[in-house]
Amino acid sequence: MTESTSPKVNKDQLAVTEKIDSMPEPYRSVARRLHEVILSAGPKLKPRLWYGMPGYATARSAPVLVFFRLDDDLMSVGITEKAYRAPGPDAPDTLMPCAWYLTELDDAGADRIAEVVRAAFAE
Repeated sequence: MTESTSPKVNKDQLAVTEKIDSMPEPYRSVARRLHEVILSAGPKLKPRLWYGMPGYATARSAPVLVFFRLDDDLMSVGITEKAYRAPGPDAPDTLMPCAWYLTELDDAGADRIAEVVRAAFAE
């Protein structure tokens, strides 16, 4: 197959996939599921490495809105200052969460992360 006929490889997507694949278990499995949840909830998001970890933006040159990272033995998922933020309608105060630690990703956690991703684009 020549270069002109081969499918275009998205280098950013490949870099994110390689980063996830390099993570030790059980974080690799959590990261794979996080990646799927984020892209499913934000189908227009484009993955790329952001500070060496997976980040997701609406375009290659747009700011990252959602990210996750592995630091030592802690995995976190969060939104950046460029994402839409507002306290929830039932919030008892004006604090707005922006990051969460996790050690596994069950269905309830995946649903909550999908909500967070969708809310990052609300206005």
